[in-house]
Amino acid sequence: MGFHLVRYGLLGHVGSFSAADAARYPRRSRVVVRSPRGLEVGEVVAEADDSLGVHQPDGAILRRMSVQDDLLEARLQQKRHEAFDACQRLLTEAEVPAALVDVEHLFDGEGLFFYFMGDPPQQAADITRRLAETYEAAVEFRRFADTLSEGCGPGCGTDEAKGQGGCASCTGCAVASACGTKKKRSAS
Repeated sequence: MGFHLVRYGLLGHVGSFSAADAARYPRRSRVVVRSPRGLEVGEVVAEADDSLGVHQPDGAILRRMSVQDDLLEARLQQKRHEAFDACQRLLTEAEVPAALVDVEHLFDGEGLFFYFMGDPPQQAADITRRLAETYEAAVEFRRFADTLSEGCGPGCGTDEAKGQGGCASCTGCAVASACGTKKKRSAS
């Protein structure tokens, strides 16, 4: 079975995905994938060849995006913006010193991720739990600062990353500046 490299998620994760329908998807195809986090929208970066050493996919490409999928994505984007505004308002009202960076709503509507700069205080966790009830989604925190400093996965930006969940080159990484910085640090 062939694999495709797919960029997905707000932070631009890149993973190997098998096509459930055994189709070959051209570069830049917008697809619905089942990632380790749930259903997400992705973009095919390339067809993976044997040189990448991919033996186990990170998930499956379920289908090419349809008109209905585009409409659902637009609705979820609206909910995402509403969740960001609501969280920001509640943080301000409660005088919680937390820097909300962004919000991500997964395509299946089940995952709602609030990205904070650094470690959010407990009051922020309470606020996002209340918002999760409002938006009927599971809330997860993501430490945006960690991704900026560490890159997209194990060994991000190094040759050792091939096939290990990290990118082997900084070109596909959403935080390319972190990868480059990490490479420079390890080279010195």
